[in-house]
Amino acid sequence: MARLIEELRKLPGVGAKSAQRLAFHILRSPESDAEALSNAIRALKAQLRLCSVCNNVTDVDPCIYCASPTRSQRTVCIVEEPTNIAAIEKTRGYNGVYHVLHGTLSPLNGIGPEQLRTSNLFSRLDQMDEAILALSPTVEGEATSHWLAGELHRVQSAEHPLRITRIATGVPAGSDIEYADEVTMSRAMEHRREM
Repeated sequence: MARLIEELRKLPGVGAKSAQRLAFHILRSPESDAEALSNAIRALKAQLRLCSVCNNVTDVDPCIYCASPTRSQRTVCIVEEPTNIAAIEKTRGYNGVYHVLHGTLSPLNGIGPEQLRTSNLFSRLDQMDEAILALSPTVEGEATSHWLAGELHRVQSAEHPLRITRIATGVPAGSDIEYADEVTMSRAMEHRREM
């Protein structure tokens, strides 16, 4: 039981109490449920991998986005995690490819530039016209965006300049301005556009 609790505590967002509750739930569950859980974990590790081009989680290499003949390979949207791709895909307005960093810079957590998956991004620069930085507007996301933009500017070739853009932030559609905090409102004003 102690070993299972310790393993469950390694999961993000699971503390000691939650791990203990999960372990006792598994203990009380039918044998078939515990077996199904362990099989699902084994299958996940055996069948899924990172795309060699963009680092997205996939069961085929390259992933469906990188292999798609209908997507623009010249526009690359850079995101923090594979789960961010779904949010962008829901818009049905983006037809480029992706690059997943698997995190953001966070010196307090020991995450520096070396821990981000950028080497295969920099090797794609000559095939790119635009890099869209679609990182969260958190302190870590902003720091990562500024660092990455600087690196992209530094390593791009003079013969093939790269357009580097950042997604806009501001007041969400359908919300009331009076409920926007000062940072959100400030960004909305700063990134306003012509009509």
